[in-house]
Amino acid sequence: MLATQVRQKDGVFYFVAYPPEDLLEKVQFISRFYGEGERIAGEEVADDDEVGQFIARIEATDKAFQRQLSKAKVAAIKNFYETAASQPPIPGTVLLFTAERLRFDPVGRFDNVGNLEEPDGKYLIIDGQHRLAALHFYRKDRPDEARSMHVPCIIFDGKSEDFATEMFVIINSTPTRINKSHLVDLYERVSWAAPDKKFAARVVERLYSEGDSPLRYKINRLGGRSKQEKWILQAELFNEIHRWASADWRQLEKKGAREVERFYERVRDFLKAAEKVWGDAWGNGGYMVTKPVTLKAMLRVCADLAREDGEPIEGRIKRWERRLGPWTEQVRDFRNEGFYERFPAKGQVERVARIARELSRTAGIEPRRGRREADAAE
Repeated sequence: MLATQVRQKDGVFYFVAYPPEDLLEKVQFISRFYGEGERIAGEEVADDDEVGQFIARIEATDKAFQRQLSKAKVAAIKNFYETAASQPPIPGTVLLFTAERLRFDPVGRFDNVGNLEEPDGKYLIIDGQHRLAALHFYRKDRPDEARSMHVPCIIFDGKSEDFATEMFVIINSTPTRINKSHLVDLYERVSWAAPDKKFAARVVERLYSEGDSPLRYKINRLGGRSKQEKWILQAELFNEIHRWASADWRQLEKKGAREVERFYERVRDFLKAAEKVWGDAWGNGGYMVTKPVTLKAMLRVCADLAREDGEPIEGRIKRWERRLGPWTEQVRDFRNEGFYERFPAKGQVERVARIARELSRTAGIEPRRGRREADAAE
């Protein structure tokens, strides 16, 4: 197919005007789309397709999440195709990706215009799924009109794998698409994410997935779309872990990649000790112990305790259980009923700081000076 090769810095991609019939046979819909009486089923992604697997995890994760792909939106775009008179129905480019490395042969005296081979497999749609879904249904109803169109497409191939992934993150990071909690999962894949944020994201991922984590599967990555019982939004947990990591970043950065695991282990051991101390109130819907406001406060105490008494690792859970033992006497204060009256504050930020101070005081743990001043400001 005839294509224009575009070079920008180290990146190379291609612009193609695709006939709808050819394009729709070559694209892969990961999500489900619905028309009147018909649907486009989501397709499986090959195990060895790294970018495809990454996008699929964003499209559907936790067995509960799919991007909010609106039937009404697809219908509205289809209607626009049908009613567009003089204006072009699809003026914006659709972004496609193939993991295959495509051959490009310049034509004549042109260096950047030539023949681009099509991939053997199907393209992933980085941006434009709604438009192509609408085009699918439009073509069903009006095949002759669809045949006269061309769809402007930008194609990234295997030589631009990392850039294509990053482009997907950028395009889908608006509030109406991927929620803030889910964006935490993406820090590892984008080149511009700060190292301390990547570090915190790795710790949070372990807290979600590791078999020995007290927060395993209790972290809400999906916001309101989650259909499972969760304790804390991933974004809120990430903020606390990042708060701690950024305060100690000079030391953490020097110690290298292994420090992610050590950091996770400190949080894990603290939560295990806290679980023992809180007893039946832990994970109990009648108490605020494992609600975000208290979990965030406990993580601040964890940061101070880990600095003060993090070593030796052997026997740490039992040692910390003894340190946190006085919390047992506070269990009644953390009942749902009357909780906000017992811990009055102007808002959630101030309440987290207040609870953290109370938990630290009760356990005899001295807050780090910087945190003490920050909490006082809050």
